[in-house]
Amino acid sequence: SSSSSSSSSSNNNGNSAGTLNKIKNRCKTTAPNQAKADGFYTLLKSLVKKGVPIHGAGMQAHFNAGGVGRQRTPTPSMVKRQIRRIGALGLQVNLSEMDVRVSKLEGVAITPQHRKMFADPTRMVRDLAQTEIYQGILTAALSEPAFHGIWLWGFTDRHTWVKNFYYDDAPLIFGQNYERKASYNGVEAALRTLCTGLRRAGSPYKYLEADYDEKGKEWGSDWMVKEPVEGEEEGAGKDTTKEGQPDWVQATT
Repeated sequence: SSSSSSSSSSNNNGNSAGTLNKIKNRCKTTAPNQAKADGFYTLLKSLVKKGVPIHGAGMQAHFNAGGVGRQRTPTPSMVKRQIRRIGALGLQVNLSEMDVRVSKLEGVAITPQHRKMFADPTRMVRDLAQTEIYQGILTAALSEPAFHGIWLWGFTDRHTWVKNFYYDDAPLIFGQNYERKASYNGVEAALRTLCTGLRRAGSPYKYLEADYDEKGKEWGSDWMVKEPVEGEEEGAGKDTTKEGQPDWVQATT
């Protein structure tokens, strides 16, 4: 699905106060749906080349931690590369509509080690995944000069579009009773990377340029659902609710 939107701004990209910045906003443009990520970049490049008055790009960030295939959550380095190349066109880049669904992290995502170590392993894995996604994606975005801002698609699990459109879930950084969740701390940690004095000495973020750290550990390996073997039943980790047609014309049942 896609939409074009504009937002008021002042003194950005050479515009005078009170003018409009035109933003192209689309979903699933961060990868791993590489075809759509490339298509979005190619479209923006074409618009800029033709002199179309466009000032920025919005990449919708409705992520599913339990997704596989094209529904898999992008890694921080994927997001960083997409922002970098769009920024090279002279455009600002926003992460728009961000939330992180976690209810599909069950079964295959819970290992025997998780069950041995934690009283509520399902809750632990979901909290870990959501925190790492919020922190990792935002940290990567903030490391790029072209990054302009982030919009969370809500702030409390008590009121979220996900429950009406998808299924019961807890995708935001404040809980049902407006309490801070672990993912709140992840967002805070990402924002702290902007302040040199608040960074933990000797602990730079590992996954900005690659999906593996210096010890070979892959980002998300503690919770990410493995890709199904071709021909196998894909199970609970597969989310097909947004495939094939725009969100607003899909059945909700």
